[in-house]
Amino acid sequence: MKVIVIGCTHAGTAAVSNMKKQFPEAEITVYEKNDNVSFLSCGIALYVGGVVEKAESLFYSSPEQLADQGIQMKLKHEVTEIDRHEKKVTVRDMRTGDIKTDHYDKLVVTTGSWPVIPPLEGINLNNVQLCKNYAHAKTIIEKSKDAKNITVVGAGYIGIELVEAFEHYGKNVTLIDGEYRILNKYLDPEYTEVIEDTLTSKGINLALGQTVQRFEGTDGHVSKVVTSKNEYEADLVILCIGFKPNTGLLKGEVDMLPNGAIIVDEYMRTSDHDIFAAGDSCAIRYNPTKQPAYIPLATNAVRMGTLVAKNIMEPKVRYMGTQGTSGIKIYDLNIASTGVTETAASHLNMNVKSITIKENDKPEFMPDYSEILLKVVYEEGTNRIVGAQVMSEADVTQAVNTLSVCIQNEMTIDELGFVDFFFQPHYNKPWNFLNQAGLQAIG
Repeated sequence: MKVIVIGCTHAGTAAVSNMKKQFPEAEITVYEKNDNVSFLSCGIALYVGGVVEKAESLFYSSPEQLADQGIQMKLKHEVTEIDRHEKKVTVRDMRTGDIKTDHYDKLVVTTGSWPVIPPLEGINLNNVQLCKNYAHAKTIIEKSKDAKNITVVGAGYIGIELVEAFEHYGKNVTLIDGEYRILNKYLDPEYTEVIEDTLTSKGINLALGQTVQRFEGTDGHVSKVVTSKNEYEADLVILCIGFKPNTGLLKGEVDMLPNGAIIVDEYMRTSDHDIFAAGDSCAIRYNPTKQPAYIPLATNAVRMGTLVAKNIMEPKVRYMGTQGTSGIKIYDLNIASTGVTETAASHLNMNVKSITIKENDKPEFMPDYSEILLKVVYEEGTNRIVGAQVMSEADVTQAVNTLSVCIQNEMTIDELGFVDFFFQPHYNKPWNFLNQAGLQAIG
């Protein structure tokens, strides 16, 4: 069996390493545009903030490790065309310019995503930077050393983590986003208000509800960001607007969502069953809505890549879907979410209710305890749990993993009230706060 894999970050690395273990006789060739594999871009802010000392430690595999398994690693090679009818790909060696064709029995597309780059005036000025890969990480660190006024565009997870890291180093930091709330895809207003107050108290300038119109510069270097409402001095700009699936090679050839995310079945097969896809290049079943959705997360990617390996010969292990579970630490706040927010549910025409509780993590007779803000979103009528958010100075984020399982297994808010959780005063109360949410929701 000849397998060609295009792209080798999280999904690709998981796919090829597991595939070689299960099918040692398979001929596996990886074509990768970069000169590295498996970079954890979610750790860039940790590198910028000094938590991680070396960007190299954000790799969990290497071309050499994969090659030692017998995988043919073709780095700095770009696949320029896929002919799915002839089962062949056209490849350009980026170092020499040589072009060749290669044939496959099975094709695995793990081409990932790429940052959204708006067509704005001045976007090509020096010091307007993307934030995605290893090269970007090194560039951001180098350029931020001399920067005084740093503007981050995009208030998602990466943007929020970066502004905290830059503030920690004494930079003048501005955060711009077109939405009126930060992290609006992950959290409801009662959470984002607290986080916004925290960022503002640290001196970070929140420029929300405004869009970037253009970048202005001097001598080819950015010096100002002009928005729909204001102007901001900036000698370094980081674009964190979002990501789009990198799937142009298969446009019009397999089923996709309108944004270009490849639709796969529960065995990671595209509409052409000899072509598999995984990771940020594709959509997957979103359990809260039971529909395909584009949720680019490293956790989804490694699971999907592993399933490609399991199912490459025949469909054996199905994907159970995703809840889009994620977490973030912002200063002293530990935050996590899973499934839909109440805000998102309204846009998805889902009829939901919610219960929000404030509860201490431990009994009040203990020498220390922290307040927890928990919100659980559930479907009206069925009471099926479809989302949850938690925030506390105590690390109770694992509770969201529990609620992710609840969503995956279609548990109801009624059942949550009586789930068996242990009690020990060092860790929790006789009625766990998850139980409390369920009990209060059913009255």
